[in-house]
Order: sequence, then structure tokens, then C-alpha cells
Amino acid sequence: MTQLSVNINKIATIRNARGGNTPNVCQVALDCERFGAQGITVHPRPDERHIRVTDVWELKSILKTEFNIEGYPAPAFINLVKSVKPHQVTLVPDPPEALTSSAGWDTVTHLEFLKEVVADFQAEGIRVSVFVDTNLKNIEYAALTGTDRVELYTEPYATNYPIDREKAVAPFVEAAKLAKNLGLGLNAGHDLSLENLAYFHTMIPWIEEVSIGHALISDAIYFGLDDTIKRYKKQLE
Repeated sequence: MTQLSVNINKIATIRNARGGNTPNVCQVALDCERFGAQGITVHPRPDERHIRVTDVWELKSILKTEFNIEGYPAPAFINLVKSVKPHQVTLVPDPPEALTSSAGWDTVTHLEFLKEVVADFQAEGIRVSVFVDTNLKNIEYAALTGTDRVELYTEPYATNYPIDREKAVAPFVEAAKLAKNLGLGLNAGHDLSLENLAYFHTMIPWIEEVSIGHALISDAIYFGLDDTIKRYKKQLE
């Protein structure tokens, strides 16, 4: 069964807009778990414009489901993750000032760097996922890093889904098959939504985890968090 990990960055963004602790990031995370989410994802950035380092530590102490920390492996991020020891770390190539992740790793160029980082995290007992696009060579080289999983960057699929869903998903199916054949676990994330998630999952049913934040939190404004999480889980049945 594909697991749903809820990215709660947007909850922290709303909180930070006014100061204080409303909405309460930790309480929302616990509510997501209570409503059926199988994991919580955060992306702490150096400027702490959404998730803060203190949030990461507080979440670690209370979460009962999988904790996934994603980010660019700069020294401070590496030290934080190794100290917190989440279940999974997802390595993304975007620089600290980026608005959001917008590409997968060039694993050919960064092979040696990624091999070192992956091994460092795995030595601490942390599962590692590397963010990649559908370029097959990048997936082949991701396997050479020693990573446990890759996470497919699904924004191109989401953008093209309304135009031609079969064409949109085709390169992702090919990439997913290669990852499977290489013995890599498979995650997916970025712009997956109630509109496009079910078809993606139908075409690639062996995905182990999807990480969804922006669309899910936006849908919760209309449907409520409990109902929204149930709707997303239904797409993964």
C-alpha cells in the first residue's frame, strides 16, 4: 500500500505570517496522524520562513508515524538530520533561497558528493531518498550513490495532466520501472493533487510513498483536514 506523508510546511507559513503559535504546527501534525496520514514531511530552510529548527525537534519527540525531513544537504542541514535521526531524509538539489523544489538532481555531475552524503546518513540508520526527474541516466546514477529510494519530481506530470494524461504519465512509468529494476524504492511528490493522484497511482501502483503539502493543505480549507486526508488516501487505494 502506498503511504501518504503530509508536508506541513504551509501550516508553518501561515503561523509565521502572524507570529505566535496559531495554527499550532505540532498539533496539526498530530491531527494528520490521527486522521490517517502515515507520515509527516517537513522542509526546514536556513531562513526558517516556514518550518523552524525548533519545530523539527518538537515533531521528533511527538510523532508516532514516519518522519521525513527534506532539504539541500548543506552542513547545517546534515548536522540537524543526523542529530534528529528521522526515519527518512530526502535530498533535494534546490539552493536555500529557492521558493520551492523545481528540479531533480543531476546525479551524474554530483555523484561523488551524493555518495558521501548518502553513506553518512545511512551510517546513522536513516533511510535516504534522492529527488530525481525522469531522466533515465539520472536514475541510473542515483542507484550508484547507494541511496535507498528515489523520489520522482512530479510537477511536469501535474502540469501536463489536464492536456493529455497518458502522455504526461508515460515518462514517469518508464522511470519508475527502471528504478524498480535497479532495486530502488520509489517515492513521488510535487503538485500531486486530488485531480491527478489516482491516475498516477493506477499507472505506478508500486510507489511506496507520496509526499503532498500545498494541494492537500489548500483542499483542507474547503473540506476540512480530516475529510481531505481521507480523500487523498482513497486515491491511493
